[in-house]
Amino acid sequence: MNALSIKRAILSVTDKSGLAEFAAFLSGQGVELVSTGGTKKMLQEAGLQVTSVSDVTDFPEILGGRVKTLHPNIHAGILADKDDSSHIEVLRDFNIEPFDMICVNLYNFADAAKKGMALREAIEQIDIGGPCMLRASAKNFHSICVVPGPQHYDTIRKELEENGSVSLKLRKDLAAETFRLTSEYDGMIAKYLAENEA
Repeated sequence: MNALSIKRAILSVTDKSGLAEFAAFLSGQGVELVSTGGTKKMLQEAGLQVTSVSDVTDFPEILGGRVKTLHPNIHAGILADKDDSSHIEVLRDFNIEPFDMICVNLYNFADAAKKGMALREAIEQIDIGGPCMLRASAKNFHSICVVPGPQHYDTIRKELEENGSVSLKLRKDLAAETFRLTSEYDGMIAKYLAENEA
């Protein structure tokens, strides 16, 4: 799939800079916004209509927020290859709606590490659902647009304004950037764990 129109997006970010404006633009284009926790609250306070991830999964956030997006209704919607009719058929069979955009940036583990938190506290700043969604959408860039940071909002907005869709080239470039970021994130965590006592 070359030109990807955006109809449904997950927005779940730690760095919320520029998100309200970007989300308002998406909403104005008729995009359904799906979100979690603090991001959802911020978008609603900005006057936007937002679907809760819990409504998509039909399951509440549990374990103090450790489990929110780790669910087939989320990941099948991210990983479905829209060029594969058998994938589309499976989505229909299970009544799962596909996603077209995943806008996620990660818990700030670097900040936790700098503060010298005890290891037990610091590990709560290790993002799990975020990297899973980022990697899944980066893998499936032929069918979905991954947005790993606010520095990309203007570029995506421009493509959508000019073409009504996001190009395959931009999606591939964003996928490469995403894998670089998640690799660096994991490397930082591995280093911290190696250097600190349990």
